[in-house]
Formats: sequence, structure tokens, C-alpha cells
Amino acid sequence: MTQSTTRIKQVELGKGGPLVGVQGLGCMGMSEFYGDTDETAARQTLDAALAAGVTLFDTADVYGRGANEEFLAPFVAAHRDEITLATKFAIERSDDPQYRGIRNDRAYIRQAVEDSLRRLGTDVIDLYYMHRRDPAVPFAESVGAMAELVREGKVRHLGLSEVTGAELREAHAVHPIAALQSEWSLFSRDVERSAVGAAAELGVAFVPYSPLGRGFLTGAFADASVELSEGDFRKFQPRFTGDNAKANAALLAPVREIAAAHGATAAQIALAWVQQRAQVHGLTVVPIPGTRKPGRLAENAAATRITLTEAELAQLEPIATQVSGDRYPDMSSTSAAREA
Repeated sequence: MTQSTTRIKQVELGKGGPLVGVQGLGCMGMSEFYGDTDETAARQTLDAALAAGVTLFDTADVYGRGANEEFLAPFVAAHRDEITLATKFAIERSDDPQYRGIRNDRAYIRQAVEDSLRRLGTDVIDLYYMHRRDPAVPFAESVGAMAELVREGKVRHLGLSEVTGAELREAHAVHPIAALQSEWSLFSRDVERSAVGAAAELGVAFVPYSPLGRGFLTGAFADASVELSEGDFRKFQPRFTGDNAKANAALLAPVREIAAAHGATAAQIALAWVQQRAQVHGLTVVPIPGTRKPGRLAENAAATRITLTEAELAQLEPIATQVSGDRYPDMSSTSAAREA
């Protein structure tokens, strides 16, 4: 597919939410998790995203233990009125690299937002997500605390990540939720059990993370355990290694076939599939593929102009049911683990 400089279209991010480009940018990999980073290229990618009409920039306090928010601060300062800034709280880290805790209590939330505002160099966060849910903390407390931040002008809109449909409805009753962010791709469709339907019913936008299956759907690697660097966390994800990786790589054949028919890349077909979930399910969908390279950014943005036929969608439909391996070694903090 010929790349174009045409800016992507805009959509409303949830009922009453901000207007954003129909594709956002996940910034996590610019600081951590996917091996060595090139800061110069990453900053060029931020600029390329804005030029393409990408206006939703997604980070979290856990990425690099605050380093990703600090990295974004100069870009935020230069373009504050042009972008929608999203960050998240709830995953707690320590000096133990293996430790991950989940905190949803009011005191933690209030400290977390102050820390994020300071690192980002701004006085307001456009979209503030609860990154993971602690079921032991009632939404009346956690979403109630988030609602206080809206009333105080520190946050404009609220979001949740990895919650079930029932949980989304419960939280939305405490305070309107603008966006739900969860993994959704050709390889990961568990959110369709209940979360997608609830979001459509409530007018909540869906923000798919890892819409390219953490790069696997691009065909960039076939076995993370032998092809990726030591600093890449995908080496420890069950579906990207060993026999699982071999089986899953074979599932990309129809993606490549459809890509060839469109003169596109496999990544663009995977993204086009996610974008078309909006029409299939009747809700706003704004995926946030992550990249650190301006060229990949342009490729991803161009995918918003691909429309797959009904026959092509049918060809891709069975893939998710055939995927081998879980998304994470420990799925306990995902919505899939709490589905009835």
C-alpha cells in the first residue's frame, strides 16, 4: 500500500470525551520492555505521530518506573494544546525487578496522580486510567477517588484497563468512564465476551493495546526466546516462545495473503482488522500500537485507510481460537481471569 501524508480522521473518545485521531500511540517501548531504545528516533516518532494526526499519546507511571512520563515531558510542553495525554496508575514496583503489586486505594491514587503530573510537567491529565483492578477495593473507593481528581481539575476524563463488562458497568455508575483499554487483536479476543458489549452499551470508547500482538502479528520475529534481545520481556511471554511460537507463526498465513492482495504489510492488515471492530460492534475503537520508529508510525497510520472485505474478515475470524499460549505467564490481573 502506498504510504500517504493524509492525516488520519478524528473520533470522539467516549461519550463527551475529547476528539482524538482514530489511532493513538503507545509510548511504553520508548523507555523499557522491548530492548535497547534510541531516544533520538523515539522523539522523531512522537513528532511524526502528531504530523500524521495521531493525538492520543499513552503512557503509565509503571513504564520505566516513571522514566517514560519524564521522557514525554518536553513533547507535552511543546504541544500541550494539540494532544490528548493519557497515563495510568495502579501497578506498583519496587527495587525487586520481579515485584508487581496492584494498588487501588484512595491514598495511593492521590499520591500517584501528583507524581505523574510532576513527571509529565503538566497541571492536568486528559485521560487517567486505573491500569489494573484490585477486586478487594470497591469501585466506590477507587473510582470515587478518581472522580475527586476530575472535580479538582487534575484530571479531565477517567479510564479503566483490563476490566470485565460487569466491572465496567459498576465503575461507570460511580463516575462516567470515557475509555476502556485492554488487549485486543487478531490473537487476543477475550474482551469480546463481555467488555466490548458493555462499552458499546455505555458509550465508552475502546482503546486496544498490543493490537499487533506485541509485534508478533507483523512477522518481525517467530520465536522471541532466540530472536529477541535479553532486555526484551517478550522472551518470557508464553505465546511467543517454543512450540507455542511455532504454532502461532503458522497462523499468520492468511494475514500475509490478504496483505499481498492490498499491497499492504501484515501489520497494516492486523491494524485494519482492529479498526473495523468499531463497525462490527458499534463503538469507538482507537488502538494504540507502539513503535519507536517514524517509518513504522507512518505504516501504522496508513492502516486506518484500509477496509477489509467481508470475505477477508471471515478468513481472519478463526485465528484467535487457534492461538497457543496465554498473553502473560500470570493472567491473574487480567479481565479474562475474572470473567464468569
